[in-house]
Amino acid sequence: MTVAPVNTALTTQQAADLLGISRAMFVKVLDEGGGPFSRPGRHRRVLLTDVLLYGEERRLRRRRGLDELVLLTEGAGRYDS
Repeated sequence: MTVAPVNTALTTQQAADLLGISRAMFVKVLDEGGGPFSRPGRHRRVLLTDVLLYGEERRLRRRRGLDELVLLTEGAGRYDS
């Protein structure tokens, strides 16, 4: 666990490491409008609060997808053995 102010600016590599994804994937997310970032020079910076929010939204989307898959599988009788 690390304690940091919520207005801390992270590099894309730091943000990707925090989320457990590749830097290239995180940059693609940003370029597709997946979250705000600044570019004080050549490199992107993202706020820790925005990274945490994206991570939570991602987790909720995955959970909804899994819940839907369970409902579809139950409806098809796949759990009946």
